[in-house]
Amino acid sequence: MILIYLIALPLVSGTLSWLAGRFSRQAPRWIALLGLSAGLAATIELWAANRHAGFSTWFAQVDWMWMPDWGIHFHLAMDGLSLLLVLLAYFLGIVSVLVSWTEIQYQTGLFHLTLQWIVASMGGVFLAMDLFLFYFAWELMLIPLYFLIAIWGHEHRIYASVKFFLFTQLGGLLMLIAILSLYFAHHRATGVYTFEYEDLLHTPLAPAAQMWIMLGFFVAFAVKLPVPPLHSWLPDAHTEAPTAGSVILAGLVLKTGAYGMLRFVVPLFPGGARSFAPVAMALGVAGVLYGTILAFSQTDMKRLVAWTSVSHMGFVLLGIFAWNRLALEGVVVTMMAHAVSTGALFVTAGQLQERIHTRDLGRMGGLWAVVPRLGGFTLFFALASLGLPGLGDFVGEFLVLLGTYQVSPILAILGAVGVFFSTLYALRMIERVYRGPNAGDWRIADLLPRENAVLAVMIGIVLWLGLYPQPVIDMFRPSMTRLAIYAPWRTR
Repeated sequence: MILIYLIALPLVSGTLSWLAGRFSRQAPRWIALLGLSAGLAATIELWAANRHAGFSTWFAQVDWMWMPDWGIHFHLAMDGLSLLLVLLAYFLGIVSVLVSWTEIQYQTGLFHLTLQWIVASMGGVFLAMDLFLFYFAWELMLIPLYFLIAIWGHEHRIYASVKFFLFTQLGGLLMLIAILSLYFAHHRATGVYTFEYEDLLHTPLAPAAQMWIMLGFFVAFAVKLPVPPLHSWLPDAHTEAPTAGSVILAGLVLKTGAYGMLRFVVPLFPGGARSFAPVAMALGVAGVLYGTILAFSQTDMKRLVAWTSVSHMGFVLLGIFAWNRLALEGVVVTMMAHAVSTGALFVTAGQLQERIHTRDLGRMGGLWAVVPRLGGFTLFFALASLGLPGLGDFVGEFLVLLGTYQVSPILAILGAVGVFFSTLYALRMIERVYRGPNAGDWRIADLLPRENAVLAVMIGIVLWLGLYPQPVIDMFRPSMTRLAIYAPWRTR
């Protein structure tokens, strides 16, 4: 029942926040903070309780028959991979509440309802083991995200939210067609209608059918990852979203695409994934290089950070289809480190925009003397983003490149070139924003204690992932072993 609690808690606290918002502007913030903190505490307790048992497969489950005539179950299950991502969802939910404390001043009840329902739907995505239920949670996630951008975003928020909605909705429709195709193919082979993940893993498919169905899943997840050329919604959505929306997009929405690749694409369609791997890895390297080049050319601070996500998530796609132990461990560490370090860069960009009301790098400069604490935090996370050794992003991307080298030395070298050039955009951002003359004669307040505390915790996590990532790898390893059973073509 703990899994029901993890999904129901943000739904209930979100509703309470909305009701409280009719009477108070501050009450929704406290209700959201308490509700998400309770969920984070429950998830940490799950981690502690299963740490010594080695995170055996599906250490928590709920399986109820939902629609028996159609073979639909309400089936939730948690392993080490889903536990990591649920932990991340609750943590970034709390971060989003804290960084929006003064930014969001109207409809605070509705804002915190939207934010917490995103966390709940993310929990459904990471825990659903019935493909119908997974698709339901996948589509449910889209609705609050759309309103988060459309209501509380910046000047071009309607354009960005509609573009985000269209891209993700079309990808979702392709996945629905693929799910139904797999559902009917399984029935033809076995005489049983089912959406159960464990049953569909063993569905016999002709090579051509397996490839086409796999591509339906791949495109849906590639939109969210995002993979060029399906990425163009991301810079606009990141740029126009409020700070909390940018944190959720970078830290969680992109991870749903990576999770779908790991959990569904390769295990369900090992033959198709093996044949498609060279193309997918090439797309991953293209994302690394393209994201780096576009990040360097930006004049909008949030847009610059958004393009870095395209580059970093290219490493994730590269590692998934390299599909060996080192690469997959690097994928998970990269997912966690990117969520925190890039989320923190969006926090610093949001805090700066809240103070000077611009994201234009041309209007900035000389801010280190004005806001030294904000400058120091931004520098740290920029160094994390460029892959400085000792920080989490370096560990993840280094492991991905090592794993990729075993499969394709050329792609590994090209990926390493992307790491090298990431230094240029990171240092350029620091130079344009914090060094040189104070172009706008800015006189603004530095970070508040609340903002200091949020960023300090995020620094601690990035350092932990860089200096001692073993607990994260240990949590994921049983899941990786299980995935390798279904798709053993490279994992060793």
